[in-house]
Amino acid sequence: MSDKQLILVVDDDTDLVEMVSMKLENENFRVAKAYDGLEAMDRINEERPALIILDVMMPRKDGYTLCDELKNSDNYKDINIILLTAVTEAIGTTNYTHMGGKTTLADDFIAKPIDLDKLVEIVKDNL
Repeated sequence: MSDKQLILVVDDDTDLVEMVSMKLENENFRVAKAYDGLEAMDRINEERPALIILDVMMPRKDGYTLCDELKNSDNYKDINIILLTAVTEAIGTTNYTHMGGKTTLADDFIAKPIDLDKLVEIVKDNL
């Protein structure tokens, strides 16, 4: 077992997952990937991550729902979660609300488009 901390990157945008994963691997983190909330739960059950970078708007299970499920679970509530959100840009075309983001139990947030250096800082602050 490696002593590198595992970070799970969850987003339905495969290019974004690859970009974030490469940046984190360059920073010496181990990375697992998932492309929606249900797949993310499978990954979490396979190998518990230290931190999850979680998109908000995804098919099958959105990030707010998964975040709340994890934070309300005795088994997973201590996993830090950083929500990725482009909701501010899509506010007129989405049923996701700023209130959802404000009331979720996530540990931190970062807006899309992602500043990768800022994301690495947030990850390190939350580990």
